[in-house]
Amino acid sequence: MTDLRPRRTGLRAVPAAFGRGRERLTGVFQHRYPTVAVTGMTGVGKSELVDHLSGRARSDGVPDAGSAVMERRTRRSRRLRGFRFRVVPGENAATRLGALDEVFHDDPVDGVLHVVANGHATGRRPAGTTGTVEVAREEQLARELEDWTVTAHRIASMAVRRGTPTWLVVVVTKVDLYPDQVEEVVRSYSPGSGTPFGDRLDELRALAGGAKLSVDVLPVCSHLAAGSPVTPKQRDAYLAALEARMAQLAGHV
Repeated sequence: MTDLRPRRTGLRAVPAAFGRGRERLTGVFQHRYPTVAVTGMTGVGKSELVDHLSGRARSDGVPDAGSAVMERRTRRSRRLRGFRFRVVPGENAATRLGALDEVFHDDPVDGVLHVVANGHATGRRPAGTTGTVEVAREEQLARELEDWTVTAHRIASMAVRRGTPTWLVVVVTKVDLYPDQVEEVVRSYSPGSGTPFGDRLDELRALAGGAKLSVDVLPVCSHLAAGSPVTPKQRDAYLAALEARMAQLAGHV
């Protein structure tokens, strides 16, 4: 049967061709620069970690307090590849839920770095006030678990809706504070560990589906205090391992 529908020719075909070209260009850019949500409770070191990953680490080595709004960073390599980071504010920020909606619903990210600190998150004062405060480690662990529960539900919802797999890296930071327990602590944040965090991670994998979500757990150290048992070389090795895994997950290597 002859197709009698009119074909777009000349100038009439330009908008359609332009649209297809824009879609292809967007796809290429998305592959070369996937978006990554960086989540975790306040004080775990999200901003400083991303500063290192994006090549913007402070020369004086003094970490900044996290922002009350979502931070955006971009990492670029010489091969025209990299990542677009979206750092979600911690639980003390009034803007946190809006940022979570943006990265997991409105403009879904390709991967997630969820940052934990084994209960060693820096205590922050209530929103609107500056400075740090002493907080018991057990209380910080409880807050960390509560924060993860909220984030995990968002990740599961996004993973189910997406047509392509999502990757998650649980980043265990501040390993310089427990250098002799790093392997044990990493296991406690891993699937199948039987810990409260591990159980919720297992629930997330069950909700999202194994084929929809990949999970890695890696130790990292960003800030080194004076007299730290972790050397700058060891810190850089931790960061390099995380960067290498992210490149694999993004299909850059």
